[in-house]
Amino acid sequence: MKHGFITVAAAIPSVKVADCNYNEKQLESLIAQAEGKGVEVVVFPELCITGYTCQDLFGQQLLLDEAEKAVLKLLEFTRSLDIIVIVGLPVVCGDLLLNCAAVIQKGDLLGFIPKTYLPNYSEFYEKRWFASAQDLDDTDLLFAGKSIRLSADPVLFRTCDGVNFGVEICEDVWAPAPPSNHLALSGAELIFNLSASDELIGKHDYLKSLLAQQSARTMTGYVYSGCGYGESTQDVVYGGNALIYENGKLLVEADRFSLDPQLMISQIDVEKLRTERRTNSTYVNAQHCYSAKIVNAHGIQPRDFQLIREVDAHPFIPKTSNMKQACEEIFSIQVMGLAKRIEHTHSKRVIVGISGGLDSTLALLVCVKTFDKLKMDRKGIVGVTMPGFGTTDRTYNNAVNLMKSLGITMMEISIAKAVTQHFKDIGHDAEIHDVTYENSQARERTQILMDLSNQLGGLVVGTGDLSELALGWATYNGDHMSMYGVNASVPKTLIQYLVRYVAETERVEKNDQQTYEILMDIVDTPISPELIPADENGNIKQKTEDLVGPYELHDFFLYYFLRFGFRPQKIFLLAQHAFKGSYDDATIKKWLTTFLRRFFAQQFKRSCLPDGPKVGSVSLSPRGDWRMPTDASSELWLKECEAL
Repeated sequence: MKHGFITVAAAIPSVKVADCNYNEKQLESLIAQAEGKGVEVVVFPELCITGYTCQDLFGQQLLLDEAEKAVLKLLEFTRSLDIIVIVGLPVVCGDLLLNCAAVIQKGDLLGFIPKTYLPNYSEFYEKRWFASAQDLDDTDLLFAGKSIRLSADPVLFRTCDGVNFGVEICEDVWAPAPPSNHLALSGAELIFNLSASDELIGKHDYLKSLLAQQSARTMTGYVYSGCGYGESTQDVVYGGNALIYENGKLLVEADRFSLDPQLMISQIDVEKLRTERRTNSTYVNAQHCYSAKIVNAHGIQPRDFQLIREVDAHPFIPKTSNMKQACEEIFSIQVMGLAKRIEHTHSKRVIVGISGGLDSTLALLVCVKTFDKLKMDRKGIVGVTMPGFGTTDRTYNNAVNLMKSLGITMMEISIAKAVTQHFKDIGHDAEIHDVTYENSQARERTQILMDLSNQLGGLVVGTGDLSELALGWATYNGDHMSMYGVNASVPKTLIQYLVRYVAETERVEKNDQQTYEILMDIVDTPISPELIPADENGNIKQKTEDLVGPYELHDFFLYYFLRFGFRPQKIFLLAQHAFKGSYDDATIKKWLTTFLRRFFAQQFKRSCLPDGPKVGSVSLSPRGDWRMPTDASSELWLKECEAL
């Protein structure tokens, strides 16, 4: 396990019912493939050595003896391999026949896990042949030349890198209280399930939902392998399900109804799972009642690490089949937050500074949706455009046209004279375009909005977003301040997505081509505070991403830094993988260093944020989400960045 990742696999072999020799050879082939690809643990289907559908043949001593011989062969085959192998077979224990999982590594039988819950309905009659783990007394068993302790008590297996995993079998996960609950609360970070679930209309989707929920509830990586082609089709068909989940998220899945063997490989981020557990008080509080026996696996030879799982370059963008629903949900959270604040303050108006940029556009759209929901006249939304020294025709026209299109009250107040007078008052040379030059404009705009709110009896709606707060890309007590910040937990990459979504909606559902064109031009406009005069052609000269770096990179850094507490080394690794072909290593390192430096230095701005609704799992509110000393040192993080 390197960088917190462990490589696992769910295998679906070809099967011949009751032919242990054939089945064992198929297992060897897939084990060799998995070992060659760096897999650390591989799981096979339930009763894969004999085939699940042997029925009354499970009462034949010859079959049981051949299953034991097959395990002997697997022990010999794996003697020089590092991989941990989990296979299913019938095991005789005294007067009981048990449906077991065998855990094998380096020629050693680490243990047996007997199935607890046996189906006895419809096409499954396991109780006809097998006993439950609940019927088992602790027993010492000689099997395949090894002395094994069989017990119904929970057992965890621990890899040489300290990753704990547990095993359950098929029906176990369908039970009201699956064994994996106990295993996870005893410390299992991974659960492997050997299964034989038949295919019925609608069952596959239910199965995926069940496994996703179990993985999320137990905060585990869940690796599931189900019987496939070759099992008897006398009354039912087995489609071959190989599914790997991480805390409820599906990482990979096999092709169902394939005639060929399959080996589905992925990497589970155990470090991420551990972080989730540490920060979940409900999970921590439940753990103290549970324990399990620990069986240590053997050591393995170090290998070079290669990240093979997909890494989403835009983790803040919703990933769902119903994108309209996801966008509406985000807007609904923002709208409900603002609606409550308007109602509580008895405000008849809201005041919003409209720049023609992304942030103010989203804030305005939220205000419009809120007023519509409250059945208030949109004229109560006062949009104020405040052109200054750096305002371009493009952003000015977009601001004015958008306000007209949405039917709100529009005001225009130039800040040029007021700021020029302010420069005279404080003795600042207006030709020096420094931080004083820039911040004076931002604070003048905020003063105008605040005073208008007093004059009109409204509240100032803030436009600043999560990405700007992370980087401190806001003027303290300027655009940093408002009476309610609707975008405070919405990152820049998501704002672009939401505005584009609204544009498409206006065009498709309302046949509003004008609003669509305005919004799309805003999305395509370079991000800028427009505090420096335009170039000789009237175009934006001060581009934010030229100064602080691409927002898609910063949003990526922010997500993994805040959500999981990853160190710079791991964030860099993930970014290399996610942005391969877009940014080289030097560029990623440069902007990661910038992100860390600014994030620590700008905490003072986040310590006194206005209220605002939390939209996603990452937020910087000092009241409930991110609490950090303003004077914390960034030395450790920057040193690791330098060493990359």
